[in-house]
Amino acid sequence: MASPPSLPKMKRGRGNPNWGRPQPRRALPTEFEIEVKRLGLSKREYVSSAELRLWCKRHRNHFYVPEWLLDAWGMEVEATFSGVAGDAAS
Repeated sequence: MASPPSLPKMKRGRGNPNWGRPQPRRALPTEFEIEVKRLGLSKREYVSSAELRLWCKRHRNHFYVPEWLLDAWGMEVEATFSGVAGDAAS
């Protein structure tokens, strides 16, 4: 008696094929980006926006504001808020 022809073994699709692989994470927008979107500004309009300038002046020590924009307005971040270590030896 002849045996029936054997079929090729098929891989069973069980489980999560991505198990153990790192999942991509989306970066959350910064408070600055949220404010720019709320104001509806393009990058070219940042420097000329009085509302954005006021927001940056109020929040520059607490939230990220692009350095080039602070430079354009002549604003500085206070060292006590920026995380820059002061002269601890004195």
